Amino acid sequence: MDIIILNDGLYSLVPVTKSMLEGITLVSGIDFYELCDLLRLKLTEYHTEINTYTMNNGIGNFYGCIGK
Repeated sequence: MDIIILNDGLYSLVPVTKSMLEGITLVSGIDFYELCDLLRLKLTEYHTEINTYTMNNGIGNFYGCIGK
């Protein structure tokens, strides 16, 4: 699974690592979309003024997830 980051008009794929999943309890039956939502909630901050999710580490805007 990769997360899609938009930074200055360029989309990048960032592989999900174990450190990104730290603190997230994975239960059986969780699907791809629920895991993507959990990652979005953990790794981003929502800005209502511009209606976007910005990554906490400042590398760009969260755009979504893609499975491999």
